[in-house]
Amino acid sequence: MAGASADEVEGFAIAVVREEGKWTLTTMDTSALGELGDAENLLRSLRSAGAVFGLLDVDDEFFIIVRPSPSGTKLLISDATAAIDYDIAADVLESLNVDIPDIDPDELDDVEPWAEGDFGVLADLGLPEAVMSVIVGDTDLYADEQIGMIAARLGFADELSKTLEKLNH
Repeated sequence: MAGASADEVEGFAIAVVREEGKWTLTTMDTSALGELGDAENLLRSLRSAGAVFGLLDVDDEFFIIVRPSPSGTKLLISDATAAIDYDIAADVLESLNVDIPDIDPDELDDVEPWAEGDFGVLADLGLPEAVMSVIVGDTDLYADEQIGMIAARLGFADELSKTLEKLNH
């Protein structure tokens, strides 16, 4: 799967907006699953006065939180080892100035995944860094389950369920 592009990737990309105490979720084009730049551009185009971030579930293998801001995009990837197989994961590590792990692809299944990025990416919305660490640290969960925990903690689990239902996910 080396260099997997959006055309080859399953999953979902959801834009989350919090404005005036209300959560609004919309699906993003699947190009967001293959190109970090596409995800950032789609999120920036929402032009909300409130908080905007993207939740990307890539092949149910890992997730990425993308949160554009005027000072730069904040990122969190749940599994840095995914950069070996997925272009978007490599893009995230590059943006974070983190080297792609030097792991033989054949030995990838034997390596414990680890997260990289800003664990406090959603702290101002009510998800403290410590809680995010616990969520991404539970490697027994699939990416969509971890995203579900994030949504539950922030208070938009129902909206997430309805959005995923529309996607047949």
